[in-house]
Amino acid sequence: MSEDAKRIGAGALVIKAPSDDRKPSSAAAPPSPAKKVIIKSADMKDDMQKEAIEIAISAFEKNNVEKDVAEHIKKEFDRKHGPTWHCIVGKNFGSYVTHETNHFVYFYLDSKAVLLFKSG
Repeated sequence: MSEDAKRIGAGALVIKAPSDDRKPSSAAAPPSPAKKVIIKSADMKDDMQKEAIEIAISAFEKNNVEKDVAEHIKKEFDRKHGPTWHCIVGKNFGSYVTHETNHFVYFYLDSKAVLLFKSG
């Protein structure tokens, strides 16, 4: 694990859901509440971690079922970063995985855990 990943391992971050600034202010929906993000473990560059968090926030906004959230995140990362990504989302699961170097992140988004890694 890189020094950056170790440094980030126990950090907490609060991220506000992305908003669409093109909407007129009179028709704007109420602002999305801030999301609490805690990165538990990471072997991934910071920009890719931020992308994973943003995609996860979007996936949770569009889907109610954890399986669908995981599918959305996996497919986005396959499309943007090539196959083969794997994603697990939930409140209660165990894992032990092998991943490609610099392609692993495990974080909490509010109360849901997201495990995203590349292995192929």
